[in-house]
Amino acid sequence: MRRLNQHTVPLVDYAASVAFYEMLGLKLIVNAPPRYARFELPERDGAEPSTFSIEWVDGWTGGDWPQIWFESDRLDDLVAELKANGLVLESEPQVMSYLWRVAHLRGQAGNRVTPCHAGENRRNPPRRLK
Repeated sequence: MRRLNQHTVPLVDYAASVAFYEMLGLKLIVNAPPRYARFELPERDGAEPSTFSIEWVDGWTGGDWPQIWFESDRLDDLVAELKANGLVLESEPQVMSYLWRVAHLRGQAGNRVTPCHAGENRRNPPRRLK
């Protein structure tokens, strides 16, 4: 059986990146400045938590890729918390054509971060193949 283990994205400023992802609610579990940090995401439905990491990449200049999607069952509350912590959203939560509610913001290194709520439509969208 295969399952997604974790995502790793580039970082530019270690301290700012760690602070950003902690504001998103991730728990720092490996702290190896200035090149690497790993976080644990909150458990969901009793499943083992996923991990997420940031790593220094020589020559990284930012951009739309990679895109990082974090699901929350309480998306509106999460967005309110992020704004209260001073983060600026590129877009407020809205229902997309693929039936997920999403908001957009940028991580410290320019990575697009998308807090979302997909619910059942993540694995069982109306267009899912039979």
